[in-house]
Amino acid sequence: MTYAIEAEGLVKRFGDTTALAGADLAVRRGTVLGVLGPNGAGKTTAVRILATLTEPDEGHATVGGYDVVTQAHEVRQLIALTGQYAAVDEGLTGIENLVMIGRLLNQSRQEAKAGAEHLLTRFELDEAGDRAVRTYSGGMRRRLDLAASLVGHPAVLYLDEPSTGLDPRARERLWDAVRALAADGTTILLTTQYLEEADQLADAIAVIDRGRVVATGTSTELKTQVGGQVLVVSPVDEADGPLVERTVAELSGRRPETDDGMVSISIHDAAVPPAIYQRLTADGVLLAEFAVRRPSLDEVFFALTGHKADTTEDDDTERSAA
Repeated sequence: MTYAIEAEGLVKRFGDTTALAGADLAVRRGTVLGVLGPNGAGKTTAVRILATLTEPDEGHATVGGYDVVTQAHEVRQLIALTGQYAAVDEGLTGIENLVMIGRLLNQSRQEAKAGAEHLLTRFELDEAGDRAVRTYSGGMRRRLDLAASLVGHPAVLYLDEPSTGLDPRARERLWDAVRALAADGTTILLTTQYLEEADQLADAIAVIDRGRVVATGTSTELKTQVGGQVLVVSPVDEADGPLVERTVAELSGRRPETDDGMVSISIHDAAVPPAIYQRLTADGVLLAEFAVRRPSLDEVFFALTGHKADTTEDDDTERSAA
C-alpha cells in the first residue's frame, strides 16, 4: 500500500459554518506531510476526522487501509495524536507518565518501564525523568508529550501544531525529534501555521485555506508553481527608502512590498534587476542588500490564498461549537 492516509472530499459543518469544504489529503508511507494553513483553515478538524474523534458529513478517509468511520477501532490501533497543548499529568514525574500510558496499553510493568526509559533518553529527558512534570519547561513538556505518543509504537502519528508557544531553541529540539521519527519510518501528518516548520520537516506540503486544499507538492514544487523570482533591495541609509521604493515600482511596473526598510517584489523579467541596480547606483544610493532569490514559502502561501499564513482570525469552529 503506497499511502498510509487517504482522504477524499471531506466535508464538516458546524451549524451554518463549514469547517471543511471538500478537502483531499494523501500521505505516503514513511513520509511527513505538512498541512499548512492559518488559524481556522480546517487543519485541526481534518486531524480529528482522521483520528476518529469526529465523523465527516461528506467524503471518506482511510488510515492504513481502514475506514475512519466504519473501522474506527482498527484505525485507533495504528495511530497516535499529539495535540496543540501537552496532555501529560503535571503531578507525575516524566517516567511515571510514560509508564502509566504503557500499563494502560496492557504492557507489563517491566516492559512499560524499559520503554519509558528508552523514550526519555531518546528525547533527551532522561536527566529530568524523576522530576515532576510541573517543573518542566514548555519545550520539555512538548517533548514528553511526543514521547507519550510513541509508547504504543504507532505506525501513523498526527502532530497538530506541535510547536505552538515554543521559543526558537525548544522548537528546534522538537524538530530534531520529529526528523528522527521520520527517519525511522513513521508516517507523520503535521499541521502547522509556521511556514518555516513545513519547509524544514515536510516531504510534501498541502496548503489548506477556508476548508479546501488549494495546492499540494514539495516545497520546491510549490515555489516553482508560483513562478518567478523575488528581488530584495535594502538601502544603507533609511532615508533612501522612499527613493528605492519609487524606483522599483517605476521599473517593474508594480507596487513593491516594504517591510522594515526592505523593498521586495516578484520579478518575471530578467532585465529588471540590472536596470534597478543601475538607476539606484546612478542616483547615489548605497545598498546594504540587493539580491534575487526564489520565492519563500510565505510568499507562495500569499500568492495561493491572497493573505498571509499568520492570519490571527479565530475561526476554530469545532472548538467554539463544543
